[in-house]
Amino acid sequence: MNAVKSWLPPGKNCGLCGEDSCKSFLRMINSSQKSYSDCPYYYEHQVLKDSGEVAGIETEALYPEQDVLGHKYDFVLEPLPGEISARKIVLPFRPDMVEKMDIKKGDYVLGRPMGAGCPIPHVLQVIEAEQVTGLLYTWVVGPKYSREHKVKDVIAYHMIGFEGIAANIRKEPDFGCRVTFLPGFCMMALNHTGLVNMILEKSSGLQVRLEDIRILAGKY
Repeated sequence: MNAVKSWLPPGKNCGLCGEDSCKSFLRMINSSQKSYSDCPYYYEHQVLKDSGEVAGIETEALYPEQDVLGHKYDFVLEPLPGEISARKIVLPFRPDMVEKMDIKKGDYVLGRPMGAGCPIPHVLQVIEAEQVTGLLYTWVVGPKYSREHKVKDVIAYHMIGFEGIAANIRKEPDFGCRVTFLPGFCMMALNHTGLVNMILEKSSGLQVRLEDIRILAGKY
């Protein structure tokens, strides 16, 4: 069964498609002014298996006890409930580019986290853009997900922080302490480190925010 004919938006009314509500989004689709791929919860060409699971889309991951370099981590940072990746807070090297490039909620942004040690450019979808500070609150979506969308290239950015649910916990995070963590679905599977400046105990697990992010690529 083709998912395009049966798929409906999740009713979150998040506004990331550019519409005020999912109902408005469907009306725009019916009038050919929007496409299903404009919704961050839709994956183009997804096909439903007989079991009802989505084919070709990874929704779970198995994590080894160590990262790709053999280093242990305190926990894996997974998405908040209903979201597509852990939230990533970034700051372009020129914060004024957020205003100059008119970066706003729902946009796709390309850049590399220089200074943190990551060699891979990331495609990010903007959850919130602060015009005053230039901070962008984003999800990492990857190049394939955004292939048919216009992407605004900021070239490079500072990796300010992450926010998500701590899972696979080996050492519970403490407020104000530096921890090591592995961002879920990290392409390089490299250990990260950051300072914990928020911990909330939720029904879905420990929601944490980490700042002063570095990638631990050598011996430590």
